[in-house]
Amino acid sequence: MCPLLASSEPAPFELVNATGQSDVVLICDHASNRIPLQLHSLGLTAQELNSHIAWDLGALWVASYLSKRLDAPLVLSNYSRLVIDCNRIPESGDSIPPSSAGIAIPGNLGISVQESLSRRQSLFDPYHAVIDRLLQARADRTSLLLSIHSFTPVLRGIERPWPIGVCYGEERLWARRWLTALQTQLTAPVGDNEPYPIESDVDYTIPVHAQKHGVPAIMLEIRQGEICNQAAVKNWGEIIAIAWQRCGRG
Repeated sequence: MCPLLASSEPAPFELVNATGQSDVVLICDHASNRIPLQLHSLGLTAQELNSHIAWDLGALWVASYLSKRLDAPLVLSNYSRLVIDCNRIPESGDSIPPSSAGIAIPGNLGISVQESLSRRQSLFDPYHAVIDRLLQARADRTSLLLSIHSFTPVLRGIERPWPIGVCYGEERLWARRWLTALQTQLTAPVGDNEPYPIESDVDYTIPVHAQKHGVPAIMLEIRQGEICNQAAVKNWGEIIAIAWQRCGRG
């Protein structure tokens, strides 16, 4: 039962290719800009909900392409990070943001503890529970948790030159492999822990699941302009797939 969602609305998550045979397990925390009907678009316009504040533009397409290309299981979050961010610690101020990129989120202002708990129980907890179940089912084999995100080309007036970045916490061995495998295919610089490092006091998905299940985990951040159409998505999907093969675990 999801108290926040009507029976006609999609589930909190989508599990794609659950029996995929790749050693990669794909996740996409910010795959959707959907808002539960009960929350009335959080008071935002359609234009605002279609922008990067509501989701990671193009990340869903890349993750879906890779799931097919690698025969990898994929877990997608089905609701916007503006409702509750599945990659933020629930108790943090970024979990249900009152504003994003200078835009106030009316539906997130002054919400009660009970409303916050309802969002967590309805959307956040089921998403992470399915990741838990998937990794537990693969406990007898080696897996790499690969999180797919996208980022804006400019933040606070500062250009972000990397077409793709490899982000990691303590997983330096696999990060180095990915950085090398991607850089051999590209002339542009590959971000080393750019645009964001993985931080256990900020991020949730990778720190929690990597530690709990004892699996290596990497986040790939792709600049949004690089994956704005299907041809571009295929191009980057192939670059990432080849990088994985060069990492020695295809």
